[in-house]
Amino acid sequence: MKIIDLYKAVARNPLFRMTEPVTLSIEEGEQLAIIGENGAGKSMLVDLITGAHPILTDGKGSYIHYDFGADAQSNLVCDNIKYITFQDAYTTTEGHYYYQIRYNHTEYDEESQGLFKLSSGELRRYQLKKVLENHPRVLILDNPFIGLDVNARKMLDDTLSELTAKTNLQVIIVISKTDDIPSFVTHVVEVNNRTVGEKKRIDSDFRNNIPVYTHVLDDEKTSAILNLPQTEECTADVVAQFNNVSIKYPTRTVLKDLSFTVRNGEHWALTGENGAGKSTLLSLVCADHPQAYANDIVLFDHRRGSGESIWDIKKNIGYISPEMHRSFLRDYPAIDIVASGMSDSIGLFRKATEDARQKAEFWMNIFGVLQYKDTSFLKLSSGEQRLILLARTFIKDPSLLILDEPLHGLDLKNRRMVKDIIETFCQRKNKTLIMVTHYHEEFPACIDHEIFLKRN
Repeated sequence: MKIIDLYKAVARNPLFRMTEPVTLSIEEGEQLAIIGENGAGKSMLVDLITGAHPILTDGKGSYIHYDFGADAQSNLVCDNIKYITFQDAYTTTEGHYYYQIRYNHTEYDEESQGLFKLSSGELRRYQLKKVLENHPRVLILDNPFIGLDVNARKMLDDTLSELTAKTNLQVIIVISKTDDIPSFVTHVVEVNNRTVGEKKRIDSDFRNNIPVYTHVLDDEKTSAILNLPQTEECTADVVAQFNNVSIKYPTRTVLKDLSFTVRNGEHWALTGENGAGKSTLLSLVCADHPQAYANDIVLFDHRRGSGESIWDIKKNIGYISPEMHRSFLRDYPAIDIVASGMSDSIGLFRKATEDARQKAEFWMNIFGVLQYKDTSFLKLSSGEQRLILLARTFIKDPSLLILDEPLHGLDLKNRRMVKDIIETFCQRKNKTLIMVTHYHEEFPACIDHEIFLKRN
């Protein structure tokens, strides 16, 4: 039985059409992975499958048909197909929430009737739990493992494996990190240049032939980064120092008596469980957290609260995080998004100077997205948006790079490219790095220090 059946489907809206009409069927019992490079058209295919982009009926026999079975409580697509995307854990519609994001997001705990703060990974798990409670027939997950620690990824894999084995749930996973395809997936469809390939059964040959990239950045771009003109150097010896730092909320202590020092030129890996306080710690370094004033924290040789403004601190920092990505919800041209990094604003509220545009174009070229400079940000795929925001992170040639899950949603080749860029950038004098990821293999080779946070 074909649960979902598309035949020569073409989106009615020309802006969201694949290169060729889409013919694809998903049989009962099949668990599907949709793979492809960033910007290949994976999300467009999902929008066709879910009916988000209605198809063109031109009398040539094209159709999309659903059969959810005799046991389905409803025939409505919206009741039987649930789609969790990168944005779904957050419901805000404005970008200005970013600077307070660590304090705005809450989960309702039915047992305690209280509110408690959630990390990005915890929010993804909570969203999945709420969707599964509605017993969908088909569950579509967009990069479900990003933001999850090792134990959480295994738990999600085990949970979906059990559900697909014991119930009629069928899962479609849209995944950029193809070496992360879970074991329960039976078939794969590759999307390339907005063309949907043949559905194939996953076997050991497929898994053994996933490409491995050892270096991607070419010599010309490597040289361009290394030969950047020296900006005003950060001469501070202590970039960040925490002395018995604690961050407490009414119902939970996130950080407790934390002490460590990051010195100029060091490259730190920050790891830990979901909810351990990694992003909270980074918000202290970025001067975004109000409880910084209640703690003994030194940034760039100055104790917090000694008279410096947050902008004095931020001028030395290039920062990216999943929360920042979700805060860019207005449709600015991509080059304006990159240029906004010069002023640490969420969006550009005045015309970029010629110098800012030149720097934006330089870093967009380094990250391989210069061709999108005049494209509206929200028209790009999630992976392309991530590359745009990475270019924004580097535009100031910052003394301190703070990278919170910087490779979210990137395909394998782009992951390697970004690692190459980070490694090259950190070869330069007085460049300090603090990076968070739950995949140890994603850390660049320049990492020389590591701290692991446990959840309190």
